[in-house]
Amino acid sequence: MSEQNDIRDLTQGQVSAHMVRLSGFMMLSMISFMVASLAEMFFIGKVGTSELAAISFTFPVVYTLQGVSMGLGIGASSVVARATGLRETERVKRLVTHGLILGTTASIILAIVTAFFLQDIFILLGAEGDVLDLIVVYMEIWLFGLPIFTMTFVGTTLLRAIGDAKTPGYISALGSILHIALAPPCIFGLGPIPAMGLEGAAISFVVARHLAFTLFVYCLVFRDRMLVADLGGFARSFRDIMHVGLPAMASNMIMPMSMSVMTRLLASHGVVVVAGFGVASRIESILVMVIWAVGMSISPLVGQNWGASAYDRAQTATRLGNTFVVAYGVFAYIVFVAIGEYMVMLLNSDPAVIAMAYAYLLIAPIAVGANGVINIATNSFNALGKPMPALVITILQMIVVNIPLMLLGDLLWGYRGIYAGGVVTTITVSIVAWLWIQRTIGKRARRAATEPAPA
Repeated sequence: MSEQNDIRDLTQGQVSAHMVRLSGFMMLSMISFMVASLAEMFFIGKVGTSELAAISFTFPVVYTLQGVSMGLGIGASSVVARATGLRETERVKRLVTHGLILGTTASIILAIVTAFFLQDIFILLGAEGDVLDLIVVYMEIWLFGLPIFTMTFVGTTLLRAIGDAKTPGYISALGSILHIALAPPCIFGLGPIPAMGLEGAAISFVVARHLAFTLFVYCLVFRDRMLVADLGGFARSFRDIMHVGLPAMASNMIMPMSMSVMTRLLASHGVVVVAGFGVASRIESILVMVIWAVGMSISPLVGQNWGASAYDRAQTATRLGNTFVVAYGVFAYIVFVAIGEYMVMLLNSDPAVIAMAYAYLLIAPIAVGANGVINIATNSFNALGKPMPALVITILQMIVVNIPLMLLGDLLWGYRGIYAGGVVTTITVSIVAWLWIQRTIGKRARRAATEPAPA
């Protein structure tokens, strides 16, 4: 790790420069993954409606399983970033090793349990007939790749925690490029490769992620020598990782629940409203990726500086992040108002759907900047090893405040009121989140300033 300290040490140098670098490569990861997902949806849509419906049914289960991986990654990266800030190199290597073992074991167990109940799960979700058969075939193959996906996701998150933003970005991009390249021949057939339809889509995903995994192994094992044959202290590592990881997993489970309630409310206003929401939310996510990237880049930056007792730098990072996301939120909203309708027309030609989608883009994106503030606060709390405030903020945003306000908005103004309820929720909770994280870091910084220097 020493040979790259000039790149990875986030406790030295300009905070803003680190944030730009981390955010840039995080955006590379997100954009590449999103492009691959959209390409897969496009290819599957060419196969047939049943196949497209089948892949749509898998989203809740896939997001839930990936949420577990994300939770473990957040927990492990929090501990690793703080240990990196303390210059505990050997402990960092043990934590990386233990984190990967934990993530792999958990994903294998999850894959086996899910496979055992696969048909029952999707029957509960409403799948039946040919669509159910397609889902089972797809998921059986997809689950085979879950441990590799988890190891790569957790591992690249840990690389970011030690300050290496470049490698995870390249690995994610490689996996997505391979996925896009392999999907057409696997789905439609090419030469000796038979057309496999939805089954081919799953195979292309698994093969692409396995190939990207080899690059990850090379970087972690041979380039950085971050893995050690040492299980000493595994129980402590397990406790430290799960201290943050379990609440992070819970947060990831709560978000789909809130989205389900919103979708159910919108469904009462007709299929066109739901379709408009689906199109508009995808368009919104393209610009919101910048907000997500900044929020996730905060985690290693705050974690390392907190571990190094550089509390002023940690606070500077959150303030810079908040300033940027609020300014960017204003810019994004202006873009949606000005050309949102034309952006919708690129994806859909139905005038009714276009009208419903544009109605969403005139209301919901008002809270883009506020959502960024919440994202920065929750990522910062997790980085500090304080997961409960992050969980409380998520519960406030997704359930306690959001659902009642969406119900009230629906009662007063229909589907527009549902969107307005979400906006009011996000802005309100963002104020709470901003005050909470600034108070937490500021209080520790003031206490450190009054403590006598060590002899």
